[in-house]
Amino acid sequence: MGERLAEVLEAADDGYLSGNTVRALRADLERFAAWCAERGLSPLPARAATVVAYVEAMESVRAPATVRRYVSSIAAVHKAAGKRSPAEHATVRRALSRMRRRKGSRQEQVEGLTWALRRRLIEVVGGGERLIDIRNRAILAVAYDAMLRRSELVALQVGDVTMDRGGSASLLVRRAKTDPEGGGAVLYLHRDSVRMLKEWLGASGIGEGPLFRSMRKDGSVGGALHGSQVPRIYKAMAERAGLPAKVVRRLSGHSPRVGAAQDMIASGIGIAAIMQAGRWRSPRMVQRYGERLLAKRNGAAQLARLQKRR
Repeated sequence: MGERLAEVLEAADDGYLSGNTVRALRADLERFAAWCAERGLSPLPARAATVVAYVEAMESVRAPATVRRYVSSIAAVHKAAGKRSPAEHATVRRALSRMRRRKGSRQEQVEGLTWALRRRLIEVVGGGERLIDIRNRAILAVAYDAMLRRSELVALQVGDVTMDRGGSASLLVRRAKTDPEGGGAVLYLHRDSVRMLKEWLGASGIGEGPLFRSMRKDGSVGGALHGSQVPRIYKAMAERAGLPAKVVRRLSGHSPRVGAAQDMIASGIGIAAIMQAGRWRSPRMVQRYGERLLAKRNGAAQLARLQKRR
């Protein structure tokens, strides 16, 4: 599989797929190849029975959505190699259906870093003068205002920020998950977020290049921040704020984005405006993030209010 895997990943790195997709594809295929090697099975071409066994092994330790992604990655490398995908076999489809029935297709909801949580986390590190605290405040503030995915956050450059006269700023996101061709989007940063961002730039001495950087053990500024560090930053802030372990566990790199969408729904902002702010092409994710809030506005809830039920 090694040579064929290298070929498909090389094609992906040429711009066929986004960087995040390439990394996920590489990790998925390397995991599958290692699993096959342990059992003396061929990963490419893989037999349908091998993929069925892999699905059954993975469903006990991975979420259904993750297992489905594994199968999609296996299918992709077979197609790239000119081989028939084992995922097309009826036994593989049945294995995925069994998994869905046993575990359900519903994914655990990401914890939204809403305005209340954002303010609490920033206040906890607000008095800290450590460079890492100054950076973390700025990261959370910018991610919430611009509803950024973690990949977008770490890709920001100093030159992507344009300060406005009134103290706010505009932020250029050059490429996003829903914008693979790099048309870009200009987003808004409020004055309070800009103040925290300026504090970070002033304290770190960063004048160009990546906007957010990693921190070395001695407290000095390192290289560009990696996307995997973003959820760790939010979790560390949440633990420091004394949030329940269940909440901390469900925080992800998308949490400020989810929280901002939930705040917009709670404030009565329409789904179309939320989609525009978050750069979603369909209302599905907005509805999922805000399903509990939206349920209070559905037809049954409105009818109950009209009936003045107690």
